[in-house]
Amino acid sequence: MSEVREKATLAKRTTSRLGALSTEAKNAALHRIADALIARAGDIVEANKEDLTRGRESGMSASLLDRLALTPQRIEAMAQGVREVAALPDPVGERLADIERPNGLRIRQLRVPIGLIGIIYEARPNVTVDAASLCLKTGNAVLLRGGSSALSSNRKIVEVIQSALAETDLPPDSIQLVNDPSRASVDEMLKLNGLLDCVIPRGGASLIQTVVQNATVPVIETGAGICHTFVDASADPVMALDIALNAKVQRPSVCNAMETLLLHKDFAAAHLPSFAEAFRERSVELRGSAAARGLVPDMNAATDEDYATEYNDYILNVKVVDHLDEALEHIARFGTSHSECIVTADEANARRFLQEVDAAAVYRNASTRFTDGFEFGFGAEIGISTQKLHARGPMGLPALTSTKYVIEGNGQIRQ
Repeated sequence: MSEVREKATLAKRTTSRLGALSTEAKNAALHRIADALIARAGDIVEANKEDLTRGRESGMSASLLDRLALTPQRIEAMAQGVREVAALPDPVGERLADIERPNGLRIRQLRVPIGLIGIIYEARPNVTVDAASLCLKTGNAVLLRGGSSALSSNRKIVEVIQSALAETDLPPDSIQLVNDPSRASVDEMLKLNGLLDCVIPRGGASLIQTVVQNATVPVIETGAGICHTFVDASADPVMALDIALNAKVQRPSVCNAMETLLLHKDFAAAHLPSFAEAFRERSVELRGSAAARGLVPDMNAATDEDYATEYNDYILNVKVVDHLDEALEHIARFGTSHSECIVTADEANARRFLQEVDAAAVYRNASTRFTDGFEFGFGAEIGISTQKLHARGPMGLPALTSTKYVIEGNGQIRQ
């Protein structure tokens, strides 16, 4: 039996037990995991150093190294995220509907765990902890397949979690990590019908499309983040600059970072040169439309390929538009239905933008960087869903449940 199938089988065997556990038992296990992460932070950092060394030797970019890096502070934040999940209401068992039929049948719709969830992700070892905490809180087992660049970190984190679970009511086998870094392990996971109940990809557009196009198990699609900020003519320039800078440079390597800044032509005429200088002071390379380069001539030219690229780096497209309609058209063409923002004091334009933009998260006068499970109060997230079925936006606990109808009668038969 292959490693993938063996570990999926081990995890699947725990799902009935997991689904029957009390909220108290699950929360106690999560707190034990958080304690263990902090207690063994040194071991995790040492394992992470192996990944960082391999990353530097292979020429990994600074932004990707940042996503890969673990520090005691980041591990403490991961542990705090686990505690946040423990503090959240348990959706399992929640009654969504209670129907009494004329024939006396009582029908209840309840939230239940999905079962065994596969997570395929890349160079972010914090996803290992997020996935484990969210899945275990909702009574799901999880089969993890991280990227080869984070293999040492992920192995150590899973070892720490399994050791912590051995001291609780939760079975340690409920979390499994695929060690095989080859494409073959991904291909096998995508076709584990009968074992995996669903698979969730987290990463770049290439990974996500590979999963969506090749999986025979159900997929919850998380999307790439080509996010835009549109600064309207009426925008406060100080607010607009603060939001735009935060959206791009606060952490450019993540999916909710801005990739294209759209500026109304009147606003651009007055403020684009100073905006460009502020971005350059923060080492951001600017690529502009013809109108943008007319105001800031030393920008590189932006192409359609640039507008369709998720950089995850200190690179920003800048496009000057004539009106709101042009901004909406650009977002509809190049956006990935992730997170979009308008900075404006115009109520009518704000209303149109919020209603017409098709994205999981749409902002007025706030940075797209807030599209995050922790910032939304979910404690942690399994990913940002950009699809429209079952779950959309940051996926917290309810997104990791399905439903069950429980019907009680007293001898009814259908005529």
